[in-house]
Amino acid sequence: MQQVATEPGGEELSLAERAYRAIRDRLVMLEIRPGAPINEDQLGQSLGVGRTPVREALKRLQYERLVTTYPRRGTFATEVNITDLAHISEVRLELEPLAAAQAARRATGTDRTTLTALRRQLESADSGRHDATDLMHLDLQVHRAIYAATHNPYLEDTLVRHDNLATRIWCLFVDRLSDMAGHVEEHGPLIEEIVAGDPGKAAQLARTHVEGFERAIRDAI
Repeated sequence: MQQVATEPGGEELSLAERAYRAIRDRLVMLEIRPGAPINEDQLGQSLGVGRTPVREALKRLQYERLVTTYPRRGTFATEVNITDLAHISEVRLELEPLAAAQAARRATGTDRTTLTALRRQLESADSGRHDATDLMHLDLQVHRAIYAATHNPYLEDTLVRHDNLATRIWCLFVDRLSDMAGHVEEHGPLIEEIVAGDPGKAAQLARTHVEGFERAIRDAI
């Protein structure tokens, strides 16, 4: 996976932050499989960083429930437990509409440019040019851009963590989902309402999207 080397604004990231984001997304996309042992040396070599940034990243990822450390056994990717879906959805049903509404109120010109560019990418989601991995990466990008547009770091941090956990569940059942492209494309109208500055419609679309996600996963089980 390509490393994220800079912030959208161009600021260079620390080695620890680069390691954290790269390892996080490998865990989220199940490139590191649930239950798999984490080898710090191998991760460091693949990312081109030393052991210290990797260890700092793993500490953060343990807090985010993406890795688990056992005394004398080591660190492992957290198992994906479908029973967590209801708890994750309970949080997202409250906070995703809030984030969409706040993004519609607070999005800057730069935020709107970013979201509009993502909207154009969504338009080709049903053209067959995107495989499942591409679609899930695009889904993550859209969610993270919306959260960033709230300009509330506490809300953004909470939702990124829960969206990451939801995406792991999605990845686990992706082969059984019938209309993945359609689910991702639902973000198009949501982005339009955020860019247009309509918090009420944005919140309503966000809630519908989360409800649809949970329903699709349960139908796939």
